[in-house]
Amino acid sequence: MDALTSLDAVDTGLLVLRVLVGVTFSLHGFQKLFGWFGGGGLTGTAGWFRSLGFGDGRAAALLAGGGEVAGGLGLALGLLTPLAALAMIGTMTTAALVNRADNGFWSVSKGWELNGYLIVVAATVAITGPGAYSLDAWFGLDGWSGPGVGLAVTVVGVLFGWLRWVTRTTPAD
Repeated sequence: MDALTSLDAVDTGLLVLRVLVGVTFSLHGFQKLFGWFGGGGLTGTAGWFRSLGFGDGRAAALLAGGGEVAGGLGLALGLLTPLAALAMIGTMTTAALVNRADNGFWSVSKGWELNGYLIVVAATVAITGPGAYSLDAWFGLDGWSGPGVGLAVTVVGVLFGWLRWVTRTTPAD
């Protein structure tokens, strides 16, 4: 396989990964914000976050839903990819702690396995960049990636997600 064919394969693979993961991720945000696709909408999601100790829950619902929509669509389009990855990593870190930390790793036990996969996907795309088939490439922003960017995005995203978790009030039992 020559270098051009190999590059096309990598760019095509990144496109498929970005679109499938990004669109699916954004749909979760549409569930939270608008109640689409069987979601609770802003009111239902706010109530759930309130039950978890996130104040009245509205700000948490807006942050989570907004992070999922912006992060997911940004990843799918390959637009401002490190910022999209940051939104995904922060949101999934909080989700891992909210929903899954006490249940261990495995999804079969309602653990944080899926959240971890999504964090890794977002970090990986921040490291590799979105590829040639992206809006970042179209606008000449495709050089804004690499191991340093991926590491920084991952550390900041995990830190923000963890801070959002630890600053909540402990819900009453």
